[in-house]
Amino acid sequence: MMAENVLYYGDNLDILRRYIKDETIDLVYLDPPFKSNQDYNVLFAEKDGARSSAQIKAFEDTWQWDQVSARAYQEVVEAGGKVSQAMQAFHSYLGPNDMLAYLAMMAPRLVGLRRVLKPTGSIYLHCDPTASHYLKILMDSVFGPQYFRNEVVWRRTSSHNDSRRFADINDRILYFAKTGQPRWNLQYAPHDENYVKTHYNRSDDDGRRYRLDNIIRSASMGPRPNLAYEYKGYTPKWGWRVVREKLEALDTKGRVKWSSTGIPYLVRYLDEMRGVTMPTIWDDIPPINSQATERLGYPTQKPIALLERIIKASSNEGDTVLDPFCGCGTTIVAAQRLKRQWIGIDITHLAINLMKRRLLDSFGEAASFRVIGEPTSVDDAQALADQDKYQFQWWALGLVDARPAEQKKGADKGIDGHIYFHDEVDTGKTKQVIIQVKAGHTGVAHVRDLRGVLEREKAAIGVLITMEEPSTPMRVEAADAAFYRSPGWNHDYPRIQLLTIAELLGGKKIDCPPQHATFKQAPKAERKAKKTELGL
Repeated sequence: MMAENVLYYGDNLDILRRYIKDETIDLVYLDPPFKSNQDYNVLFAEKDGARSSAQIKAFEDTWQWDQVSARAYQEVVEAGGKVSQAMQAFHSYLGPNDMLAYLAMMAPRLVGLRRVLKPTGSIYLHCDPTASHYLKILMDSVFGPQYFRNEVVWRRTSSHNDSRRFADINDRILYFAKTGQPRWNLQYAPHDENYVKTHYNRSDDDGRRYRLDNIIRSASMGPRPNLAYEYKGYTPKWGWRVVREKLEALDTKGRVKWSSTGIPYLVRYLDEMRGVTMPTIWDDIPPINSQATERLGYPTQKPIALLERIIKASSNEGDTVLDPFCGCGTTIVAAQRLKRQWIGIDITHLAINLMKRRLLDSFGEAASFRVIGEPTSVDDAQALADQDKYQFQWWALGLVDARPAEQKKGADKGIDGHIYFHDEVDTGKTKQVIIQVKAGHTGVAHVRDLRGVLEREKAAIGVLITMEEPSTPMRVEAADAAFYRSPGWNHDYPRIQLLTIAELLGGKKIDCPPQHATFKQAPKAERKAKKTELGL
């Protein structure tokens, strides 16, 4: 039975142990966060299409040596084996610092990933040169040095000035197999331009470039009795390279040319050549820059072409691909495009909501998947709110397909999220719904505050999402705000709307003019762009 596509919210170590069975995964790609001395932020597109200054903290990649990392180190060491030996050596060399904390975090996850890989499976770990050599040793201890296949160097950025050292422009991708028989589909790179110019220097009447290749055997190949025959008055000393039937078929197709000296040659067309075997230096896939059409604003987003190359090389259609640090979901989008099954894991609701929207934007109803780990009841939602109010906020905004709007924790200026829409055909003016999310006790003062923000921002509609049932004074205050009249739809919408988590879980939606996108939409390569109902 074919596996289903699943997005998991939670710590990938816990997800691996609870949900992923032994030897069920064909390919793993991971791009784990590393200490870069700053928080990674998500940038969203402004309503006019420009880059926004608003930043949403997606995760903190600052692994620090503390009690948690010390405990993780201790558990790995006490488990024994090669991994334990490697971690003890790291401790002896590095000491108890942040790098050791990072390796202590990675060790049990790599062990878990090896467990879930099939015997024919492979793993690609994406990292930068700061930690790649430590991770290589750690992966040697987990998978065995004999199963190391390649270190791929990907040029992730253009050269830039650095007066203190050579420009740092490359990432590393460590490729290991589970066993000595991994699934492998040879990939090819285009021929070098100079090679094409010098070797494919002929063209036929249709403009197709070609070169002439040997079709007769050389002395070094030795004679073959079954290939020694006369053809059109010519008998090669050491015979032909093909049997007579094959030679006749090639000649009939015009694929044999005779030189002025009477020697035959095989015609090889450039457009039929697969290129050269893909090397380990990948400088032909540009990074996600500010002008890239696939850019979503996620800081660690990788080009989809990079993931497609990896997936094509180490899996077949129908195989299952796993990304335990899924981020904005490039791996699962590439897997979906290439007809693989997939599993994505991330520890933030922000990333999960982004991935859901990206899949739906790119594939529509063809993107069939489940989400496990999100709240499905009011009690679940309350537990999330008690645990982390910002994760609760991001999850709640996802229920209404809203774009998070805060710059940093604690400084939202009364706005937690936005929905943008257009309802004036002639002007194309962008209008917005502003959203506030409250996990705790709410009262009429919150509705008054929302009305004030609505006026300040000159927004069309304001929505207050609450855990508690709104009181009668709150509903009266909301009703007093009257309605927004949509000129395009010729319809009235309540200017202040109160929605509870229970109502949203029950399927209730914000009452507003139809909007197109929340997060910047991924390119709709897999389905036709929908015609807007307003003709925009």
